Amino acid sequence: MGRHGCAGIGPLARNRPAETKPLTEADAIRLAQKGDAAAFEHLYGLHSRRVYALCLRMVANPADAEDLAQEAFLQLFRKIGTFRGESAFSTWLHRMTVNVVLMRLRKKTLPAVSLEETLDPDDENSGPKRDVGAPDLRLSGAVDRVNIERSIEQLPPGYRTVFVLHDIQGYEHNEIAGIMGCSVGNSKSQLHKARTRLREHLQEELRSQARQARQEHQDHPAAKAVTERSE
Repeated sequence: MGRHGCAGIGPLARNRPAETKPLTEADAIRLAQKGDAAAFEHLYGLHSRRVYALCLRMVANPADAEDLAQEAFLQLFRKIGTFRGESAFSTWLHRMTVNVVLMRLRKKTLPAVSLEETLDPDDENSGPKRDVGAPDLRLSGAVDRVNIERSIEQLPPGYRTVFVLHDIQGYEHNEIAGIMGCSVGNSKSQLHKARTRLREHLQEELRSQARQARQEHQDHPAAKAVTERSE
């Protein structure tokens, strides 16, 4: 029998470790709840990027977002034993992350707009509305993503948090109200105002870019030559 035909026979085969199947999220949760550090590290690998992204969108500062993401996972390490599977693990973790960020914002007294701000008369009844003729930010694919990210960063923290939770993370208003300790009407009001500010900022950004493009075109040597000949 050839050399390769003996593979898997004899003492070498007995010493070879058995193949292990990939660790599922459910298994990792169960093991992490028992104190398994490797399982917790596996969960960190699965969710760390999204947790950081959520923190970054809420505070608009990379260094703060990194600190907050680490704090969120410290909270997870302490509280993972309380997870009962009543919602998706990612949803549970994101809620925990949001609470960590909100606690930091309250300590720093950063929010420029209170979530209990007096509602506009028709905000609570009608919810978010679009200005006539204005683009819907959720549907428009023509707006540059960088402009959107920059505009989100310009929002006051209270507006930004509700916008991120609802329009980016997909939470319902009743969930946001529970997370942030406000009424459903306030959540709707904050989202409406956030979208209005975003739209205004994006429109100004696009107008500014158009002016810059026209100026660059006018300053181009070829354009100057045409202008001089026409004069």
